[in-house]
Amino acid sequence: MKAKRSAERLGPGGLRHEQLTYRVIGCAQKVHRALGPGFPETVYQRALCHEMATAKIPFDSEKLIEVFYDGAICGQFRLDALVDGQVIVELKALDALNDEHLAQAISYLKAAGLGLALLVNFGQKSLQVKRVVL
Repeated sequence: MKAKRSAERLGPGGLRHEQLTYRVIGCAQKVHRALGPGFPETVYQRALCHEMATAKIPFDSEKLIEVFYDGAICGQFRLDALVDGQVIVELKALDALNDEHLAQAISYLKAAGLGLALLVNFGQKSLQVKRVVL
């Protein structure tokens, strides 16, 4: 059953949620082309949410996720965006992404019970996007 579920999530190119992530990345590229680097992360988050809404991509902004340990809630955090209930979009506006940012995305995936995140960095001259897969 698990293999079937994974196969259903793969696009024609063999990537999870390929069409959905292609559309989200397109929105991020449009925002980056218009604004360029240099703004705080919140500016890019609002602009990307506006762009995804315009493109009719379903998403939740600032989605609250609870972290459980041994059946008890031990913390919570907010996702920058959860697209179509399937893909976490974690935004940054930094000179460079590092292992800490990757670890953060992996932790978010585990806590949310999801398998794919897009780590999007608006802080460089060219938009940087990393697919993080569990």
